[in-house]
Amino acid sequence: MLHLIPQVQAHFPSLAATNHSITSPQDPQYNCIAWAAGEDDVRWWPDPMYILHWPDGVPRLETIAAFIQAYSTIGYAPCSDGNIEQGFEKVALYALNGKPTHAARQLSNGEWTSKLGPQWDISHTINALDGPSYGSVVQYLKRPMN
Repeated sequence: MLHLIPQVQAHFPSLAATNHSITSPQDPQYNCIAWAAGEDDVRWWPDPMYILHWPDGVPRLETIAAFIQAYSTIGYAPCSDGNIEQGFEKVALYALNGKPTHAARQLSNGEWTSKLGPQWDISHTINALDGPSYGSVVQYLKRPMN
């Protein structure tokens, strides 16, 4: 089982060898917001220059409300927690000082999968990324599984 290098772990003080593993090679093609949406060929972000992908009709604002609206375009709606729910897949939105920073998608075993910027995909516990880089989970979303 591969684990992140100490330089990366320094940004995530809650990340320990026991609560994550690397699941892909580094790939700058996509980011965490796209990965949580199930995409690995595009970067999602509400940049005002329209360089990155952002769902049509959703304000290009770095707000929790805009990110919830972006995920609603693919069937997600707010829910109360990150517990496994039969028949649903979930996304967790992280924020720091009220600004969205990261998103993770729940795996069928209850762990979460994240893309760390242009780096690796990892599987992890939900609180493993809490800290000064991503803040913490501020909203869970769910949608019915296909």
